[in-house]
Amino acid sequence: MASQNIYILGIESSCDDTAASVIHNGNILSNVIASQKIHEEYGGVVPELASRAHQQNIVPVVDQALKKAGITKSQLHAIAFTRGPGLMGSLLVGTSFAKSLAFGLNIPLIDVNHMQAHILAHFINEAGYKKPPFPFLAMTISGGHTQIVKVSDYFDMEVIGETIDDAVGEAYDKSGKILGLGYPAGPEIDKRAQLGNPKAFKFTKPKVDGLNFSFSGLKTAILYFIQKETKANPNFIEENINDICASIQYTIIGILIDKLKLASKQTGIKHIAIGGGVSANSGIRDALKKGEQKFGWTTYVPKFEFTTDNAAMIAIVGYLKYLESDYASFNVTASARLKI
Repeated sequence: MASQNIYILGIESSCDDTAASVIHNGNILSNVIASQKIHEEYGGVVPELASRAHQQNIVPVVDQALKKAGITKSQLHAIAFTRGPGLMGSLLVGTSFAKSLAFGLNIPLIDVNHMQAHILAHFINEAGYKKPPFPFLAMTISGGHTQIVKVSDYFDMEVIGETIDDAVGEAYDKSGKILGLGYPAGPEIDKRAQLGNPKAFKFTKPKVDGLNFSFSGLKTAILYFIQKETKANPNFIEENINDICASIQYTIIGILIDKLKLASKQTGIKHIAIGGGVSANSGIRDALKKGEQKFGWTTYVPKFEFTTDNAAMIAIVGYLKYLESDYASFNVTASARLKI
């Protein structure tokens, strides 16, 4: 099958990045992302502004993806797009564009679940990166999601643990806001954590049964701790910023690794893959590497550019679905709360 020259265009517009990618038989030819800086002023994504920016960005981004891939739109075999989950206004822009383009070119339309795409990004052909064998456990960690998924095949996935309140990325961003750091705060906390003492301050881990997560209590604990300390010493944050960041990161990573340990023990699966924006975090990557020695895991971390929201992961799912002739109807609608 792969000997056929299959070109798939992937379009991603679930949040605030407009992205397009062209894949050829599992190899990425282009991966273009237009980020929206405007949200930094608001300390979070403003949905109305996001969808407007997608409308401005989508045509130039797709055009650039085709040019970088060195192909014309008439060579495409199918258009894959993010159907959900995500921000409704943002998803509608990508969905409408993908439908129109596929209809105009008279080629199949393929709908993609954004969370499945984070997991299947591991199957992009990339030198130096190994692909996990089935079954494996995938932990998807991002600004909007925290899940542990048992992956038995490309499209046979079962969510066995998820957050009951906030996502891990939100815990990073809210902690950053309390500390007066910019948005998104994750990369900044990660950078400072490497300079601090992770055991300087102790935060209690939330007690949640089974494989589910909770981060709202941790956010509150951090807020109260900072309020108490700054009351006693107004320069507390300034004087201890690296230690505070290291302690927050140490606690968050501890929560994630504890649940992975439990999931691995319960399922007997020792192949562990991570995906989603927070998987770019150096502390999490280090903790997984240690897990290989400690628990006999084999861990899989995608290339950095495939961890955050991107269209290459949408394109690879489009390619895998194309091989199965698994196409969407032109009546398909975007779904903000699409489940795996």
